[in-house]
Amino acid sequence: MRLLPRLHDLYIGRAVLLTVMLTWAVLLGLDVVTAFSNEAKDIGQGSYSFGHAVAYVAYTVPRRAYTLFPTAAVIGALMGLGQLAATSELTALRALGLSRRRLSASVAAAMALLTLGMVISGETLGPWAQSQADTLKASARYESNMAMARYSGLWAREGEVFLNAQSGEEKLLDNGGTALELHDVRLYQLDPAGRLQSLTHAAAAEHRDNGWVLRKVRRDNFAERSVQRETFEQLPWQSKLDPAALAAGLAKPRNLSAHDLQQSIEYRRRNGLDARDYEDQYWSRWFYPLNVLALCLAAIPFAFGSLRSGGMGKRLFLGILFALGFWLLQLFFGRMAGALKFDYRIAYALPPIVMLVASGMLFRRRSS
Repeated sequence: MRLLPRLHDLYIGRAVLLTVMLTWAVLLGLDVVTAFSNEAKDIGQGSYSFGHAVAYVAYTVPRRAYTLFPTAAVIGALMGLGQLAATSELTALRALGLSRRRLSASVAAAMALLTLGMVISGETLGPWAQSQADTLKASARYESNMAMARYSGLWAREGEVFLNAQSGEEKLLDNGGTALELHDVRLYQLDPAGRLQSLTHAAAAEHRDNGWVLRKVRRDNFAERSVQRETFEQLPWQSKLDPAALAAGLAKPRNLSAHDLQQSIEYRRRNGLDARDYEDQYWSRWFYPLNVLALCLAAIPFAFGSLRSGGMGKRLFLGILFALGFWLLQLFFGRMAGALKFDYRIAYALPPIVMLVASGMLFRRRSS
């Protein structure tokens, strides 16, 4: 099998890429419209306007494109190959002496180019644009409280007190509610003249219905010629900072780059914090290209049989079935890894392996 692309490779690749891009555009368009309708409900909160909603959704497009690409890839590949099969072009290429493996390699090479672009976007443009979107929304909706929000540090202000937290998350409670917990928190208290009056460091700050509580607290009070240190195991904090505003300024693990996820995992492990959500997202990034390849290769055997006599509806149904089945399989193994605390690499390797084995069996069956 020759590795250099030939005319038939370019023809098959172009046919598949066109249908993938068209499917991708449709799915992305529907997702953007749905997202904007959800954002429209927040218009009028603070200074959040129609223009802010449009800008917010526009910033999130790269992340949405990255998330929808595997689904668009398998549906588009099935539709493209099905069209070639329905017009007997695949049969003609086979008559010219092209093996099924060569035809499959042409599809895989075309998809690899798009996948490479998505991986680069998912590690650069996507996280940056999502960060801009979150900052824009938080600043507009909670302008009285939010000073700045980035993953490297969440900043907020209430009067003469400045808050900085290195990370945080919203936790589900047994009663069905949620609690915001910030980690590695520093509170800078200034006097009316703008001088630092006290510096409070807390390992964690948690907000529940009854207010804020600081844990493992160290406070330094600055006088004109002295510094006095106090320590507390737990200390209530009287603050009117809106937890919803702070939560809006925290980057979700799924919106971070692999590099930032790795740093977050190391930070949380050093401080004895739960890093499973970050590990889940980190390994999903590494297995992203393999997932796309497995989905597309699993679709190829159908191009040599059932798709010849099927219409567009049949191809679309098979594509959605493949994408949904793969997503459910991956979700199942991911949840099992989180519950049983086994390696996420195993959880993310199993679904594409299952799909590739099933594809190989179908491929050999249709080749016999």
